[in-house]
Amino acid sequence: MPQLDITTFSTQIFWLVITFGTLFLIMWRVTVPRISDALEARQKRIDDNLTKAAEFKKDAEAAIAAYDDSLAGARAEAHSAIAEANVSIVEETAARDAELNKKLKTMLDKSEANIAKAVDNAMGNVREVAEEVAGAACERLLGDQIDPITVTSAVGDAIKDRT
Repeated sequence: MPQLDITTFSTQIFWLVITFGTLFLIMWRVTVPRISDALEARQKRIDDNLTKAAEFKKDAEAAIAAYDDSLAGARAEAHSAIAEANVSIVEETAARDAELNKKLKTMLDKSEANIAKAVDNAMGNVREVAEEVAGAACERLLGDQIDPITVTSAVGDAIKDRT
């Protein structure tokens, strides 16, 4: 094997040092700075992205807070609208109840007046029938016709005693 020949060691070591030195200089002056710049640029992008993410998070939290505030405002507005609607419904119901009660009272008064009129008519008819029956009964019992004014006053006295 030629690598293990002692006579060629010095030239092999010479070329090893020159190659190693050249590669070392290329790595030291060219490759490592490029890698370092790439890593620094990458780290800067990552830091910028983290900063932007923090800003977006802050904006999102502000948007969520604004949303919560608007939602709370909308709920409060809805509750007040419901309360107003309830008040209006209660007022409308009370007005309708009052109107209905007024109509019912009017109808009841008319009905009572009609009933009173019917009772008066019936009592008048009863009075007439009672006068006729009393006159006929007296005529049959006594055999004589009694004065109609006397019969009318007697029936009137009897009706007053009953009521």
